[in-house]
Amino acid sequence: MTDNSKNSSAPFNQATTTNGHLQDKLVKDSIAHNQQISAQILRNQTTNVVPSKNNSVASDDNSDFTKVQDLPTGTPQGQQTTMPNNDKTTRTNTSEQTIKQTLFNQRDDINNPHTPETDGNEQTHFGYKTVNKAEKQARVADVFTSVAKKYDIMNDLMSFGIHRLWKRYAISLSGVRAGQHVLDIAGGTGDLAKVFSREVGRNGHVVLSDINAAMLEVGRERLINAGCNNVDFVLANAETLAPFDDESFDLVTISFGLRNVTDKDAALKSMYRVLKPGGRLLILEFSKPVFEPLSKAYDLYSFTALPVMGKLIANDAESYQYLAESIRMHPDQQTLKQMMQQAGFENCDYHNLTAGIVAVHRGFKA
Repeated sequence: MTDNSKNSSAPFNQATTTNGHLQDKLVKDSIAHNQQISAQILRNQTTNVVPSKNNSVASDDNSDFTKVQDLPTGTPQGQQTTMPNNDKTTRTNTSEQTIKQTLFNQRDDINNPHTPETDGNEQTHFGYKTVNKAEKQARVADVFTSVAKKYDIMNDLMSFGIHRLWKRYAISLSGVRAGQHVLDIAGGTGDLAKVFSREVGRNGHVVLSDINAAMLEVGRERLINAGCNNVDFVLANAETLAPFDDESFDLVTISFGLRNVTDKDAALKSMYRVLKPGGRLLILEFSKPVFEPLSKAYDLYSFTALPVMGKLIANDAESYQYLAESIRMHPDQQTLKQMMQQAGFENCDYHNLTAGIVAVHRGFKA
């Protein structure tokens, strides 16, 4: 494997140079897309929206997050102190403002490459349900917006704390070094990014990326409070990774997020694109237990205990039912390895953890 540590900053600097133009384009696209959504909703769904001053005020007062709808998509959020004020029409129109706030998850759907125009009625799975491809991303957004605040404590309860050992092992396979640049996709509350921030040091850089604004805001608050000042926070779709230039990162990781992606093959190709030559990809994900008796016991636990805990702790049994179903629908170890190879990765392997309940897949870009 090529050692790129000496030249690791060059592509990143190049990416930084072009980020201004990219940011401007993303902001304009974001505004146009939101206006299009609002106009369409006004035409087709006015019977479902009751514009009122009271509803609008309540939405503002009860907002759990820091005005994430005002942040330009794909822009590093970690050190921002001001918010753009570009959408004046929406802010002054009470009806459109109410619609925009009631569709918070459209913010998570803004970079969705699957639309009725591009995919028609082509279908995919959402847990055990069958839905149109264009709908899945927003449905997943609903799940993670709902569980964001309780995500960490639920992980501890569901795995009996073992998820911390799984993540520690994955990090041990990362080969991360001082001065490198790391992209943590679907990084959520920032468990891996926090460790990577320390490992890459002052001359390194970490990007915590997630498609879900609620999860990203939890991670942002957590890492900033921990003093991680070499981390940026970027809303991005794993299928396109549009905010990032080719060959920008030494290491790309995705932990318990790939199973929620609509088009996993497209996501793997995007991960390959943004990696530098010699860089590596790490995927930590639930997989298939290697012992049949364990598999049956695990199914029983997943489909009985998880929804009950979700109801008691997060007041959301349905989301945890989906999470259990999504694990069963995810490709097994060998299938995912083959998908990585088809995306261009070399020397691919995987390591079963807890008898295959979880696996760490690893691949390299030549």
